[in-house]
Amino acid sequence: MEGKDREPLNSLLLYYLFKWSIIAPTFHTYFRGRIYGAEKIPKTGPAIIVANHASYFDPPILGASMGRPVAFMAKEELFEIPVLKEGIRLYGAYPVKRASADRSAIKSATEMLKQGWLAGLFIQGTRTPDGRVTEPKLGAALIAAKNQIPLIPVCLWGTDKILVEGKKFPQPVPLTVRVGDLILPPSSTKKEELLAVTEKCTTVINSLHDLGR
Repeated sequence: MEGKDREPLNSLLLYYLFKWSIIAPTFHTYFRGRIYGAEKIPKTGPAIIVANHASYFDPPILGASMGRPVAFMAKEELFEIPVLKEGIRLYGAYPVKRASADRSAIKSATEMLKQGWLAGLFIQGTRTPDGRVTEPKLGAALIAAKNQIPLIPVCLWGTDKILVEGKKFPQPVPLTVRVGDLILPPSSTKKEELLAVTEKCTTVINSLHDLGR
């Protein structure tokens, strides 16, 4: 696809400020975070980070672990809050309407990719209790096919234990981020090809999850 190789400068500045002042210290100290395979993330050019999802903490942790800013979808309602909307937009969030999530997500993700961002999608579309992927959706593979860009499977391990019912504060559990090998996009948008690539991403993510800490 045609587009920029890297993200807008203002987004890079905000990303590094937020990462090194808040996310990285919290991840590496409070959560004793580990990252494996970060060198597999391309330095330039578009790609889709496709990951599992178990916690509200996943987007900032994932974004700060990739070495480049990652654009994630966010509920449209968040962009109605005056101060918040500018901050999350600069940090790469883009609004998605609940009623037409599939269409708007594809359109918005494609636009962010053209701007040079990495696009982050949770392959199941919602959180799962233990972080394993059980019902993957085809959205990531479809966007990859339409734009002919690679997918990078990533596993977040331990984030399902951060928030515990009855506890006021996030729990200081150990977290691990593992990056898998690049996966080529489907050659077309035919359902069987989307299913095959989606299944491959799911298998890799769950295999990384099985490695544990």
